[in-house]
Amino acid sequence: MMKRLLSLLLSAAMLLTFLPAMAEGSADDGVMREGLTALEVSRLMGNGTNLGNTMEACNMGAIAPGLSPLTYEVLWGQPVTTQEMLTAMKAAGFDTIRIPVAWITNATTLAINGDYTIDPAYLDRVAQIVDYARNAGMYVIINDHWDGGWWGMFGSEDAATRQLAMDAYVGMWTQVANRFAGYGDYVIFESANEELGARFDENSVYCSDSVVTYLPDNERYALCNQVNQVFVDTVRATGGNNAQRFLLIAGYGTNIDQTCDARFRMPADTAENKLLISVHYYDPWSYCGVSTAAGATAWGTVSDYEYMDQQLAKMTRFTRQGYGVVIGEYGALPGADGLKANTIPYHQYFLDLCDYYDLTSCLWDCSGMFIRRDLAFCDAELAAVYASRNAASEADIPYADVQAAARARADAAIAAAPVTFKKDAIVLTDENAVAWIMWNDGGWALSYSVGDDYNPDSISGGMVVTDVEITGPGTYTVGIDFTGTTQGYSASVAFAALAIANGELLFPGYVIDIKEVLIDGEVYRLKGRGYTTSDNGVTTRVNLYNEWVTSVPVKSARMHYGNLAGATPTPINRNDPAIAQIHTIYITFEYGPQK
Repeated sequence: MMKRLLSLLLSAAMLLTFLPAMAEGSADDGVMREGLTALEVSRLMGNGTNLGNTMEACNMGAIAPGLSPLTYEVLWGQPVTTQEMLTAMKAAGFDTIRIPVAWITNATTLAINGDYTIDPAYLDRVAQIVDYARNAGMYVIINDHWDGGWWGMFGSEDAATRQLAMDAYVGMWTQVANRFAGYGDYVIFESANEELGARFDENSVYCSDSVVTYLPDNERYALCNQVNQVFVDTVRATGGNNAQRFLLIAGYGTNIDQTCDARFRMPADTAENKLLISVHYYDPWSYCGVSTAAGATAWGTVSDYEYMDQQLAKMTRFTRQGYGVVIGEYGALPGADGLKANTIPYHQYFLDLCDYYDLTSCLWDCSGMFIRRDLAFCDAELAAVYASRNAASEADIPYADVQAAARARADAAIAAAPVTFKKDAIVLTDENAVAWIMWNDGGWALSYSVGDDYNPDSISGGMVVTDVEITGPGTYTVGIDFTGTTQGYSASVAFAALAIANGELLFPGYVIDIKEVLIDGEVYRLKGRGYTTSDNGVTTRVNLYNEWVTSVPVKSARMHYGNLAGATPTPINRNDPAIAQIHTIYITFEYGPQK
C-alpha cells in the first residue's frame, strides 16, 4: 500500500512539473501542400535532432500498462519535455525533431495476453510533444523504436506468434495514423527504427530463446520488404491526410550497405513521390559509440574522411529514383568525460556531405550535446556549427550553389587531414602484408582496427599493439597490451580476430595455425579450433570470438589437411572467468601453405 501511495505521489509531482509547459493548441493547420515531392521536403527538413531516450524509454523490468506517460518519459534519465525545449532546439538550428516512441511495451499487455491497444493517454502525450514541435515550426518524425524487442516475435518458430506480431504492427499503425490524421504534411511517420533485419531474431520478454529461430538473410530481407509494404498500405488505408502523407521507410537494419543491397526493395505506394528512406550512420562505432572520450579510437585521417564520403555517396541511388533520404541517427556521441577529439570536424564534414549528396539528417542526442535542462548546447563551437546549418540559412541560395560550397568545404577538410596519427605504425602497401589482432572488449569500451581494412589509427587511447609484417611462410607473434588504458584491462571480449591484411592477394591459400595464446603471461587453452577464411578476398583472418557467425563456412574455411573437426568462430570463451580482465594478450601462429 505504501509503495502504491509513493508511486501516486511521484506521478502527481511529475504532473505538476509538466502542466505549466503544456502547449495551448497546435500551430499545425492540417494543410497538405499540393505537388510537394519527397526530395523537395527532405531539403525543407534541414538539419534535425532526436528526442532520444524519452518517449521510447521502456520499463522492461516491470511492464505495467496504465501508468502515467510521464513515468516512462523520465525513466531513462531525461527531463519532462516542454514547449520551451522544442522552441530552443529550433532556435539552435534544428528544423526537424525525430521522436522515437515505444507504443507497445509501455501502453499495452502484448506480452501477457496479446492486447496491442495503445493507451489513449500515451497517444495524447506524444501528440502534445508533436504540438510543441509544430508550435516551434519544426518537422516531426514519429516511429516505433525498439519498443522492448517485441519485433523478435517476427522471427518466432511459432506461426501464431508471428501472426500476432503482424496483427500488432497493423493495429499499432492504424491507431497512430488515426490519432494524427488531422495533422498536415509536416508530420511524418517512420516504419521502424533498426529492427527490420537482424532484430527479427531478437530474444525478449515477448519471445523466449526456445521459440526464436535465426532467419537466413534472404528471409530477413523478404520480411523487411513485407513489413514496409504493410506499413505503407496500413497508413494509406486510414484515408484523409494519411493518403498523401510523407512516409519514411526504414532501411534494412538502417545500415547503408545492407539497405543498398539489391534484396532491399522500396514499397509500392498509391501516393506519388511521397516516400523517403531512413538509414543511420555511426561509423566508425569505435569512435562514435564508445562511452568515454578517452576510450574512443582516433578519427580524422584522410582515410576516415574518404570512408564517410564513400558511404554517404551510396545513398544517391535512392535520391536518383526520387526518394528523399533521411539519416535518422548519426553522431560522434559524447562520452561521460565530454566531447571526443575531432567531434567538431566530424560533424561539419558529415553535414557538408549531406548538403552535397542531397540528404537530410537527425542528430542522435540524449541531452549529451544539446542539454535540454539548459536549453543550450554543451559547447559553443558545436552550437555555432548547427546555428549556421538550418534550412533558413540556405533558403534563398540555389541548390547547386549549396552543393558547390559544401563540396569545397569537404575537399578542404580532406586536404588538411593527416595521413596517419600513428607515426610508428607499419605502412601497408600493395606489396606487403601485415598481421594484427582485431579487438573489441566486452563492454565495447576498447577497440583496435576492427574490420578487414588494417587501420592502426583506429585504436583506443592507452592501448599498445604488436603488429608484424608478414614476409612469407614462418612463425609470427602479434599482441595487445591494455594496461595503459583508462580502465587498465580489457573486460573480456565482444569481438576478436587474428588478421593478415593482403594475405589473400600475396599468399593465396595459406593457412593461419595458432600455436599459442598467452593471456596475462599464462597459456590460454582455446575451446575450439580456429579456421582460416576471408570475408573480402583480400584480408585473411581467423575468428577468435565472432558471435555473428553461427556456423563454420564449410566452402571457404581452410585448415591443414582439410580437417574442420572442432572448428568454431568462437574459440575464445568470453564467459570464462579467467578472462574477465585481460591485461595482455599475445598470439603466436604459423603461416604457410595448406598441408
